[in-house]
Amino acid sequence: MRRFDLAGVGIGPFNLSLAALADPLEQLDVVLFDARPEFRWHPGLLVDGATLQVPFLADLVSLVDPTSRHSFLNYLRERGRLLPFYFAERFHLPRAEYDDYGRWAAGRLSACRFGHEVTGIRWLPAEEAFELTVTGAEPVLAAAVVLGVGTRPNVPEPLRELVAAPDVLALHSANYLTHRAELLAADSVTVVGSGQSGAEVFLDLLRSRSTVDGLRWVARTPAFAPMEYSKLGLEQFTPDYTAYFHGLPEAVRDRLLPAQWQLYKGIDTETIAAIHDELYRLSIGGGWPAAALTPGVEVVSATSGERGIELGLRHAEQGSSATHRTTAVVAATGYAETPTEPLLRELAVRRDERGRLAVGADNRLELGDGVTGSVFVQNAERHTHGPGAPDLGLGAWRAATILNAVCGKAVYDLPDRTAFTTFGLEKSGRETPLETPLENTEEQ
Repeated sequence: MRRFDLAGVGIGPFNLSLAALADPLEQLDVVLFDARPEFRWHPGLLVDGATLQVPFLADLVSLVDPTSRHSFLNYLRERGRLLPFYFAERFHLPRAEYDDYGRWAAGRLSACRFGHEVTGIRWLPAEEAFELTVTGAEPVLAAAVVLGVGTRPNVPEPLRELVAAPDVLALHSANYLTHRAELLAADSVTVVGSGQSGAEVFLDLLRSRSTVDGLRWVARTPAFAPMEYSKLGLEQFTPDYTAYFHGLPEAVRDRLLPAQWQLYKGIDTETIAAIHDELYRLSIGGGWPAAALTPGVEVVSATSGERGIELGLRHAEQGSSATHRTTAVVAATGYAETPTEPLLRELAVRRDERGRLAVGADNRLELGDGVTGSVFVQNAERHTHGPGAPDLGLGAWRAATILNAVCGKAVYDLPDRTAFTTFGLEKSGRETPLETPLENTEEQ
C-alpha cells in the first residue's frame, strides 16, 4: 500500500483549498478522493445572475497566500479574462464562475483523484497509519486524514415523503435547474424556505414564468430578512470569533448558534431588492401582483392526490392554520452535515453530551488511546466553531491551520489577530478598576 502524509475524503471547496495550499509543500505527500467524476459546486442552483455571498478573495488560497498560482486572479489570467474582470468591477462572483474556477483548480492538482469513494478508515498500529479503503483503487496508508464530505440537502419531515415520490413535482432546491422547465410550466408553485436559495428560486420564477398567478413563497422565519452584512457584524466570520466561540461552554454554544441565524440563513440585500423591484414592476398599471409572500408560516403536513399537492400550513404568531393547494413544491430548506459515522465507525472518537463530534480548536478529532495519527474535519464543526464553519471566507485559513498541525510547524504564518472586535473579556486573577470611576451608577 502506498503511504501518504495526508489523505482527504471528499473534494469540495474546503478540501480543494487544502490541496491547493499543500501543493507547494514539497515535504508533504497528499492525496484526496471523491466519488464524483469531477468537481461541481451546487450545480442545481447555478441560476443565471446568482452570485456568491462572499467577495472573490474568499477563493481557495488568497486569504492565506495571495501569491499562490491557484488563486482566482491567476485563474482569470490563465483564462485571458483578467482585464474584463477589472472593468466589470465585480466584488461578488457569479456562482457559475466559482464553479468553473473550482474545476480549473482541481484539474491542475495531481493530489485530486475523482471517481474513487473512500468507504472505510481504520487505524493500523503496526503501520502507525490509517488505512483507507477506496473503490476502484488499492487501499492507501496515511498518517493523517481530513474529512471534507460536505453537506447534503435537508428536507423537513412533513415534506420528505412528498419529495421522495418520483411522480410528484416536489423537490429540494439543490435540484432546481433539473426541474426548472417543469416548474415554469406548472399551474402553481410554492417555494418553502426563507434563505438565500429560496430567494433565488423565487426570484427566478418571478422573472421567468409567463404568469405569477399561483406563485407563492412561505417561510418559518418571522420576516424575509437580510443577511448580516455590516462590517463589524462580519467579524463574526473571523478566526478571532471562531476561537472565542470554541472556548465557550457547550451549553452556551448550543444556545447562541440558533440566535445567529441571520449570519448564515438570511438573504443578501441585492436579492431582496431585486425581488421587490420585480414585484414593483408587475404592479405598474394598477393592482397588486398575484404572487404571494408569507413569512411566519410552517409547513406541518403535505399530501398528494388528484387535486394536486395539499400543504397544511400553520402561522406561529396568529396561531391559525390553513390548507394550501399547489401543483409543485420547491423545498429551499437548507443543508445538513453529511454523517461521518460510516467512515469513523472503526475509530474510537470522543463525542459531546449530544453525541456530536468533539472537535479541537485546530479541527482535530479526539481519538482513542493508542492512535498516534490525526483525523481532521472541515465543515462538520458548526456546533464547536460557530457560524463561520461553512463560510467560504474561512476555508483557506482552516486549511492552513490543518496543514500547520500536520507538519508540526507553521508552514503558513497566520496572524495573531484578525478582527477589530475583542470577543469576550480577558481572564485575569483580579479585577481591573476603571481608570476614572463613574460616580453616578445610573450612567453605567
